[in-house]
Amino acid sequence: MLLFFSFRQLEDKAADMRVVANKSFGMGERVEYRVHYGFINAAEAKVEVGKNISMINNRPCYRVNVTGRTVGAFDLISKVRDTWRSYIDTTAILPQMFERQIQENKYRKDEKVIFNHNRDQAIASVKEETKTFTVPNNIHDIISGYYFLRTINFDKVNEGEIIEVPTFFDGEVYKLRVRYVGKDVVKTKFGRAKALRINPLIPTNKFFKDEGAMRLWVTDDVNKIPLKAEVELKIGSLEMDLKSYRGLKQEIKWF
Repeated sequence: MLLFFSFRQLEDKAADMRVVANKSFGMGERVEYRVHYGFINAAEAKVEVGKNISMINNRPCYRVNVTGRTVGAFDLISKVRDTWRSYIDTTAILPQMFERQIQENKYRKDEKVIFNHNRDQAIASVKEETKTFTVPNNIHDIISGYYFLRTINFDKVNEGEIIEVPTFFDGEVYKLRVRYVGKDVVKTKFGRAKALRINPLIPTNKFFKDEGAMRLWVTDDVNKIPLKAEVELKIGSLEMDLKSYRGLKQEIKWF
C-alpha cells in the first residue's frame, strides 16, 4: 500500500508539470548568425529546432541544436567547434536533457545532463563521472531558458523590469537575468524590423566590460528571434548579425 502511494505521488507531480503556451517556435526552425570583431569575420553560429519530436524521459521534446565555430583569421588563432543541445519539453518548455561537446583548441569536454523534474534533480555526466545536484523547481539549461523567454508576452513587461530564470550550468545553479529595455528598430541586410531591446545581465568576470556589456535585439512579433547583438569586451567589442532564417512561426515584417 505504501509503495502504491509513493508511485501515485510521483504520478501526481508529473501531471502537475507546468503548461506554457507557445506560439513562438516549432519544429524545423533554423536561424544562422555571423559574428564579427570590427570588420573581421570571427565566427558563425547556427540555431535549429529538429524536424521531428524526440521522446526523452517519456516526454515529447523539441530537439534544439546550437553550433558555433570560428572562421578566417580567428580560426587560426583560436579554433572553436562547439555543439550545444537541449531537449525541451513541448508542454512545459523545460529541459529534459542537455548535452554539449566542446572543442576549443586542445580543450575537449563532453557533458550530458538529465533533468528529473519530479525530484528537482539534475544528473550530470562527464566522462565516467556522474553527479546528482539538487535544483530549484522548473530549472532550465542555458538553451531552454532562452526559448522560454521567447514565450513571454513583453507587452505585459514594464520597461526596466528584470526577468529571472533559474538555470543549471556546469554544476551550478544561477539566475539567468535579462532586463527589458523597450522597443526599437533594427537595420539588417533584409531590411528594417521592429524589435524589442533586451539586456542579458552578465555576472562580473575578466572578459566582459561590465554587467550590462551585452545588448540584444529580438523581433517584436511572435517569433522573438535575435536580429542583432552587441557585446562589449575588455579588449574590444563583438557584434552578431542575422545571416539567414527559415521555418519561423510568422514571417518577419521588413520595411
